[in-house]
This record gives sequence, structure tokens and C-alpha cells, in this order.
Amino acid sequence: MLRVKFFHGIISKMNIPLIASFLLLTSFVTAAASTESTPSASAASSPSGAEARFKTCYARWNQHELILGNSFFERRWSITKGVLIPTSFCNLKTGTEWIHEPSNLAPADSHQKSCSVKITTHAGRLSITGDEGLEVVFRANGGEPKSEKHLSFRVYPEVGGVESFVEGGISAVSSTQPTSPEAKHEATPVNGLEIDGHSDQQPTGDVLEDLMLLNRHLRLVQVVFRDQTDANNALVQENEWMLLNESDLRLAGNLFALEDPLSGEGLVFLKLAPLPHARALQFQDDCRINAKKGHLCFTGGGYPFVLLSYSGGSMGRTMALQDFQRRLRCYEPDRDGMFLSNTWGDRSRDARVTEEFVLKEIEAGAGMGVDVVQIDDGWQKGLSGNSAFTKNGAWGSFWDAGSDFWEPNPKRFPNGLAPLVKAATDHGMKLGLWYGPDSSREGAYWSRDVDRVMQLHDRDCINYFKFDSWKIGNPIAESNFNHLIDRLLTESGGKITIDLDVTAGTRAGYFGRSDCGPIFVENRYTDYPNYWPHLTLRNLWMLSRYVDPLRLRMEFLNNSRNVEKYGSDPLAPAQYSPDTLFATVMFCNPLGWFEVSNLSEKFRSSVSALVAVWRMERARMFSGRILPIGNPPDGHSWTGFASVPQKPGSGYLLVFRELNPSPEWTTDLTLFPGSGHHVTKLAGEGDASVSGDKLTVRIPAALKYIFLRVD
Repeated sequence: MLRVKFFHGIISKMNIPLIASFLLLTSFVTAAASTESTPSASAASSPSGAEARFKTCYARWNQHELILGNSFFERRWSITKGVLIPTSFCNLKTGTEWIHEPSNLAPADSHQKSCSVKITTHAGRLSITGDEGLEVVFRANGGEPKSEKHLSFRVYPEVGGVESFVEGGISAVSSTQPTSPEAKHEATPVNGLEIDGHSDQQPTGDVLEDLMLLNRHLRLVQVVFRDQTDANNALVQENEWMLLNESDLRLAGNLFALEDPLSGEGLVFLKLAPLPHARALQFQDDCRINAKKGHLCFTGGGYPFVLLSYSGGSMGRTMALQDFQRRLRCYEPDRDGMFLSNTWGDRSRDARVTEEFVLKEIEAGAGMGVDVVQIDDGWQKGLSGNSAFTKNGAWGSFWDAGSDFWEPNPKRFPNGLAPLVKAATDHGMKLGLWYGPDSSREGAYWSRDVDRVMQLHDRDCINYFKFDSWKIGNPIAESNFNHLIDRLLTESGGKITIDLDVTAGTRAGYFGRSDCGPIFVENRYTDYPNYWPHLTLRNLWMLSRYVDPLRLRMEFLNNSRNVEKYGSDPLAPAQYSPDTLFATVMFCNPLGWFEVSNLSEKFRSSVSALVAVWRMERARMFSGRILPIGNPPDGHSWTGFASVPQKPGSGYLLVFRELNPSPEWTTDLTLFPGSGHHVTKLAGEGDASVSGDKLTVRIPAALKYIFLRVD
């Protein structure tokens, strides 16, 4: 089933939720259930209602109420005068109820004629790369042609909330003005005159969630993400409010968390959309709060979204978000978490790209443990705007430059790609390619790109692609891009892995497509110089609090190039050993951003020793939750990552000593299930010991690491 389907219709501005507007014309409900026949799925109905179950997930409904849940949570909505109104959101693990009372929503058009609503369910795998779960679909039919619309809810086992999205293409526009990540307080003028209370004005525009909260003493966290990383380096920033006295707070963004500071319990909202600046349709805000009244609204525009409950403070929030993202793209050890090298990072651009050169890359990569050798711009016949051979190459309008633009360059690759694929296969490796989907004419050529990429997949056995240059300029372009991704995933059976570049342009970003592969986060070069290992580590650490590290591709470079440009800087790349550079990115999808054949033997030997250990452990490591530990990297911290198994089993710790004067650091092991932990050093410098639930790490020299297995 296609995940994102929107930008074909418009919901009017109404003071009711998106779910409510979907059911606006309803005055009676026909409860009908159909569930895909699977050994572990069941459905039942009776005159008083119906239910469906799949593993720990369940749905129950009748004419007056809808209930969705699993072993982690339960949500309830009342159906009153055709409006679906949230009445309960309970964290079943802790017993915490979040909703104080139903929202005071009045269906403006409840006098209109009735329509039937049919509720169906589907159980099993819910998308090409996604996990199994229970899908509940509302279909509303007003009796007129093309009037049927349907809204889908997805409940996954062991995920603390419901994913919701509109099928059939509903979107809503509340503003055509660009959004701002800053808070807006325009609803209540501040003029010095004291007034009693605050405005009762209902929010306008489409409302995805409308909740009257039980707890008033909450902290709100607005997470501001930045892509276009060629210009931005601080990729994650957090704004916080203690909400007790806040009113009319309006914020833009993709991710918001409400947390009780006393209990560490919270709700986190995630909109699966491009970042606000890159959305084809712009909105005034995504989150609206009147804390005086305990009133919370999340607004949107037809994008999928999820509201999750969690406990355990910020670490629990990270776990909840990661568990959900793993349901959108399940981890497959033979496909994900691969060490990929790319020929672009040494700044030769396409000047050296030939059959002979790539064969050398494959040979050298095999000796260092590379999984995928990716040829960047230069393998194709057409010249791009970044080519070393022209200043007038194509960018975005590739098909206009020639119908054979995406054929192998006959001069550089006279034998095509077949010899390269064979050489990679003979070494137990894979070949990857750079590709630029055509974004001219609002992406009208997307089906041509599908055909060409599928040719490369079917005929040349290419499964790994880096997608660059695409520009989302309007709803049609965004919709066409989603068609492109959907078709590629469907036709390849999920075998194609796409690195989505977020270094420039208006693109899908961190959450626009969570199902197709890693985010290609940064272009950094020693030539400028703008590659600083501690900053790449910092961006990975900060992003990993919200974005599953398995969805991130992060780089390490050849630190013997351009040493003189850094002078005597104590944090220069040359100050790090090559294996430490690899360690900074080995808890995500490592990117060797260099020509492997141009590395020194010392560099390759240092990295290959760690890669050999990492490859033996990575399937278990990536099967766990990847969590940031210590302090945010800043060049002077003790920092790192933990891989925590959800059930008793082996976990992992990666600890870095930056330029910190202390050779010793202590942390606790309460993240890991069970007790009586034992640690084994796998790689790195120093040693570690356990006393009770405390782990003490000793690393004698700065800018070093230690890699541990926790049993």
C-alpha cells in the first residue's frame, strides 16, 4: 500500500479535527469488518459492534465508539453527530491517562444528509519495507460520485501509539505563507491592559489531533531540524517551555514532545513530512497550545503522523520514536547498515571515473571491508552541473539533455557496468550509483526515472542508489516524487535502497520518506576545510535522539589530505587515528567519503581491523535500540552510543574520550536488561570494569575510543 497519498483535494477551514472532518457527514455508522486471513489475525462482529485482533494489536468499534490499542497503549474516540472526538489516551504500561475531557467541538455541518461509514481492517505486513500490524480503515460515502474518502490508522505491536494518514489524497491549506520555526503569540495582543482569562477562539485550519490534557504541569519541547547541510551545521535545536502559563502558542515543525518533569512520562508527535521550509504546501503552524485551558492541537496537511506515549524521560522518548521508525522500515541485516564508499569525497569529481579506476576502488575496498562501492556523478554519459569537464552541465533537467543521459559513458566504460558488477560480486561486495531524478516540469518524467532505475536494478543488479538534485517546488512535484519512490520500492520488492541527499535544495528531508533508505546527511571536505570529526559525531549524536541512526548515512574522510590547511588545530582530522574516524560513524550507515585506492596502507590497515570486528557484531548491534550516551560531542566531552537489546542478550557500548583531561569516565548500565553485567573489549584503547550497575571506562589518550560488548 502506498504510504503517502495526498495533494488532490482540499479540506475547508473548519473548527474540527481532520478525523472529524472526514466523518462530518456521518449520522449513522455501519460496522463492518474484514480482515486478511492470517493464522494470528481474527475478526468478529455482532449487532452491538465488531472487533479485530492481530498479535497484541486490537480494534473495537460500534455506532458510538472506536477503540484502538495494543499491550502498550489504548486510545478511544467517541462518535457523536458524525464527529470522531478523542476521549482517552492511556499508557497501559504505567496506567497514565492523558485526556481530561473530550474536546469542545461542534460539527458545523451536522445538519447535512447522512452518509454511510464502513470500517474494515487488514492485518499483516502493511507496506513493502514496513512491519506487520493492524490497519483500520474508515470509508465514508456521501452517495455522490467520487465522494468516498478513507482514513487509515495503523497499530503496530510494541509501539505506543497510532499512525494515521489519509488515503485518496486529502490535504488542507491553512496558509500560503512560509512558516517559521519560531513561536508566535499573535492571537492575544500584549498591550499592557490586564484582562481576565484568555480567548476561547477555536483553531482554524485542519486539526490532526485536538486534545484536552489532564496534566497541566508539562514541559513542551519543540525540536527544530535543519537540512540543506551545505549551508547548515547545527542540524538539531530544541526549544522548551514550561506550559503552565503559556497561551496561544503557535509553533512550526515536525516533532514536538510533551513531558511531565516529575514522572518522565510524555507524548511525542511526529509528522512524516518534509521540514516546514521544504513542504510543497505551507502552513502557519503545526502545533497550537493554550496551556491555561490544557488545550493542544496538532495541525497538518494530509501528511501521515503519529502520536506516541512514552515513559523514562528523554531516553524513553528516543526509544519510542526509534521503535516506531523501525516499523516503517524494518531492519534487514543483508540490506541495511552497510559500509559504503563513494568516489566524490576527495574532490576529483568525475575527472577520474573510468572502468580502470572503479576496478581499483573495488579491489582496495574489498581489502578494507567495504560492502558497497558507489560510483558518484560521472558514470553516466551525460555531464552534470558538477562535472569537472564543463560549466554548463545539466542539473535537474536531465532528460532534456538527452534521452541517453543515464546510459553508461561509452568512453569511460566501454564494456558497460557488467565488469564492475562482476568484480564487486567476486569480492562479496555490491556496486552502487549516484542518480538524479528529473525534477523539471514538476517531476513530470518520474516514470522515465522509474523505468531507468529498474533497468539498472534488473539488468545490472544495482540495488544502492544515491538520489540527488530533486527539487520539491509544489504539490505536484512532491506527489510525483512520492510516486517515484513508491514504484521503485514496489517493483523491486523493497530490494532497492535509496540514500536521499539532504545537503541542498528543497527535498524530503529527515521524515518525508522514512521507508526507502538512509538520509545522506553531509558533504564535508578537507579541501575547504569543513570536515571536523567531532562535528560530524555531534550531528550524528544529536540527530540520533530523534532519527533512527539506521536511517542516517554519515561520513569519515581521508585525514592525510590537506593537513596543512588545518595548521596545528588540536581537533584537526589528522589528530585522529583512522580507526577512530570510522568509529565516529559506525553506529549508523558508515560512508567512506574518499577514493579507497588513494588511501595509504596505514589508513586501510587501521580501519580494516575495526571494520572486521564491526561486521561480526553489527547484526546484533543494529537489532538493538541505538541510543546516544554521555554528553553531546563538542570536542571536549566523554560521549558515545549504546546498542540496547529489547530482550536479554548482548548489547554494545561505544565510548569516546574527546579532548577531556580525565582518563576515566563512569556511567550506569541500567539501560541494559537484566543484572550482573559483564563487558568484553572488542576494539579501541584502554579498558573497562563493572561494579554493580556502574561501568567505569579508562581511555589513556584523548581522541580515542573503546568498543565494548555488554553481556
